Amino acid sequence: MLNNKTSDLKKCSCFSRWAVKALVLSGLFATLSVQANSEALNAEHIAQRVDAADSGWQDEEVKAQMTLYAADGRSVSREIRSRSLEVSDDGDRSLVVFDQPLDVKGTVFLTHTHDVGNDDQWLFLPALKRTKRIASSNRSGPFMGSEFAYEDISSEEVSRYTYDDLRSAACGEPFAAERQCHIYNRYPVDKSSGYTRQQVYVDQEHYRVLKIDYYDRKNSHQKTLTRNDYQKFGNYWRAKQWVMQNHLNQKKTVVEWSDWKFSSGFQLRDFERSALSRYR
Repeated sequence: MLNNKTSDLKKCSCFSRWAVKALVLSGLFATLSVQANSEALNAEHIAQRVDAADSGWQDEEVKAQMTLYAADGRSVSREIRSRSLEVSDDGDRSLVVFDQPLDVKGTVFLTHTHDVGNDDQWLFLPALKRTKRIASSNRSGPFMGSEFAYEDISSEEVSRYTYDDLRSAACGEPFAAERQCHIYNRYPVDKSSGYTRQQVYVDQEHYRVLKIDYYDRKNSHQKTLTRNDYQKFGNYWRAKQWVMQNHLNQKKTVVEWSDWKFSSGFQLRDFERSALSRYR
């Protein structure tokens, strides 16, 4: 009888040890899950801070020189104008007009960014006197021969991505060694995106996006966008130079922005498809 009791106690003790281990493991997994969820939420929170820091400008107009560099250093420059309208209940509207050289003069690119669903994009081609809609499946293609894709021209709505892997570190080249960044991954929700993920570097002081590393569908580091020489206009920061470097083909596109104007009174009707031909 004693032996049976001893055996029962051993079984009970053994069961208790396994129960404790199970509880410990369960708690560990729960902790890791909470940490993972917290990490994702924190990364998204930083993205929301970036969005909030650049909200309220209403509309803007700016000029730019876009220079396309081939791998061997040859280059061609284009003069463009850009107009943007902030939309409170949806994504922003933007319109890009090419003024020079003659072979692209009068080309107009219109984007309606949306919080949910695919963007609407159109390209007006003056030589053909017609407007071409950019299909979602083609948004990963090069914009006017540059290293920017059509999807890179859209505004960066927070809801267009999921987020994770938030960390804090030095921003790296070409920024000052002491500059610190929030660094996180964002993943396009759009299944037709040309990217698996984008690694974003955000200035911790002013919540400005300084750099974005783009990873293609093979998860290769395809491109890096660097935004340099920020200037403040009232409450809003604008980078005077954008450099998009393609690491796979060694080409790059440099955009030099100038002559900003804000609150010009643009309306939604100024960004309708029917208005494209007016900007020739």
